[in-house]
Amino acid sequence: MTTSTRGAAKAPAVLVLEDGRAFRGRAYGAVGETFGEAVFSTGMTGYQETLTDPSYHRQVVVMTAPHVGNTGVNDEDPESGRIWVSGYVVRDPARVSSNWRSQRSLDEELERQGVVGISGIDTRALTRHLRERGAMRVGIFSGDALADEAALLAKVQAQPQMKGANLSAEVATKETYVVPAIGEKKFTVAAVDLGIKGMTPHRMAERGIEVHVLPATATAEDIYAVRPDGVFFSNGPGDPATADGPVAVMQAVLERKTPLFGICFGNQILGRALGFGTYKLKYGHRGINQPVQDRTTGKVEVTAHNHGFAVDAPLDKVSDTPYGRAEVSHVCLNDQVVEGLQLLDQPAFSVQYHPEAAAGPHDAAYLFDRFVSLMEAERA
Repeated sequence: MTTSTRGAAKAPAVLVLEDGRAFRGRAYGAVGETFGEAVFSTGMTGYQETLTDPSYHRQVVVMTAPHVGNTGVNDEDPESGRIWVSGYVVRDPARVSSNWRSQRSLDEELERQGVVGISGIDTRALTRHLRERGAMRVGIFSGDALADEAALLAKVQAQPQMKGANLSAEVATKETYVVPAIGEKKFTVAAVDLGIKGMTPHRMAERGIEVHVLPATATAEDIYAVRPDGVFFSNGPGDPATADGPVAVMQAVLERKTPLFGICFGNQILGRALGFGTYKLKYGHRGINQPVQDRTTGKVEVTAHNHGFAVDAPLDKVSDTPYGRAEVSHVCLNDQVVEGLQLLDQPAFSVQYHPEAAAGPHDAAYLFDRFVSLMEAERA
């Protein structure tokens, strides 16, 4: 519940974690109450892309960078048609936006879209708490929503957990749409939207791919109705253990040996399709500065992440699956979490991070070229 009250933006606010710890600050954006899973993002820039990433559905994002909102908001950079975070936490919001592309302030945009936030708290202390205790349920309260902390804590503890949440259909397109190739059309790709970011089909379009973006509920028949040269499974929110439908569809694609590429949630779907398990990370990886090694080349990339779950696959051996041999292709250098999978006997691979590079970095753009190479080889 939110109440958009211009002028009340400096009202008192409180953030309450499910373990009882509370932080008091001032309202930022809309005034009211909101709930979600408290997570932190380590990016120093790109807040507009973060806010509009559907993978953040039902999450309250804590920004570790102290100054947020400096460049304002524009209408060109959003990754979807709306802000998806359920709440926003910053330390020192910009008092004035300063960028030639800015059209309004971040505070105004949060209020306009009804996103309840809080500012003026010690985000470093909150981040350290989440690193030690793990991501957890949280509520932000301001205005008429303020009450005794015990009552607010009870509200937070009554909220659903992220573990077991099936959310991709809530953020995905309801109708198929087409992103045309830029320049000469070379390939057709069916992209299953589990929470896709707008830059992803654009990166494929730049490479001469016509992208048919399908709902999360798409069947194998829907996919092959567009006569694809390749199939793509996108990023998205929620627990991959609930995604039985997309897993079954991906298995049908693997049966036909169509070139396949998945990112983030799509990587977890491939892991499940191959027979691996998934698990919830303690506090996840979120930000645009995460180091990942491509084990096929030895190259280390700085990458953009947004995930709270991971694939449980062995790092030290090639695994036998119903679709041939598979191996871990990428690994996070911070904690050795699986960051990519590839099949060795057919054209299928995935990564856990975001190579579309919105808001950067661009180290992993080659993965779209790798997908094109798979389709070229299959056509040849």
